[in-house]
Amino acid sequence: MRTLAGVDGCRRGWIAAIERGPSDAGLAVSSDFSALLAALPRDALVVVDMPIGLPERIGGGGRSAERAVAPLLGRRRSSLFPIPARAAVEAWDGPHPDEAGRAAAHRRASSLARAASKPPRGVSRQGFMLFPKILEIDRLLRAEPGLCDRVFESHPEAAFAVLNRGSAMTHAKKRMGRPHAPGLEERRAVLRSHALALGLLAAPRPAGAGEDDRIDACAMLLVARAIAAGRACPHPQPLQRDAHGIPVAIWLPSAAL
Repeated sequence: MRTLAGVDGCRRGWIAAIERGPSDAGLAVSSDFSALLAALPRDALVVVDMPIGLPERIGGGGRSAERAVAPLLGRRRSSLFPIPARAAVEAWDGPHPDEAGRAAAHRRASSLARAASKPPRGVSRQGFMLFPKILEIDRLLRAEPGLCDRVFESHPEAAFAVLNRGSAMTHAKKRMGRPHAPGLEERRAVLRSHALALGLLAAPRPAGAGEDDRIDACAMLLVARAIAAGRACPHPQPLQRDAHGIPVAIWLPSAAL
């Protein structure tokens, strides 16, 4: 069986839910995305909850990928951060050890984002804080274009809506920055209904990753299963690419899953 991995960002870097076979699944955490890939077989299929592909200009609502999946999200639509044009993301020139440096970089990024979007739109603080991880993957894919054939973008809340037969999750995963038990259990129930290895949810959580990170990585693993089985599709269709040839698409299981 081909190794599959679902990956989400976390405080320590990246958490991966890895499936090597029907009875061989586990969790791993890495501070570096390239190191995470290097620890997997060279043909491993990886689905990550992080924007991939950065267009030069942006329309209303973010990249075409975000616009395509937004209708699926219902009350969870706020989980989808519109990602700006490449120039704005590359304005992150960190690391920024203090708040003043982050604020200045955020202002630069927002100015560039407004100049490259129609209607003009700045950058949310939540979206801005994703930029280092977005660039980490972007630089890796530009250096090794062949990885685009096995590293895919998805979005947990959109995936949960599809896996839940078209219904978005009722509860949030967090409230006021804290884990929200009804939302976490609602998502665990969906994961269990799709035969996720129970050990992935029951195993001790790696240090540096939250329970919501673990659950999102597991959702990405189910998307990886669907892609490997030929039962997933990109949003939007047809698949689009940025100026560097990197796909701009959120992959989700098909309704037939």
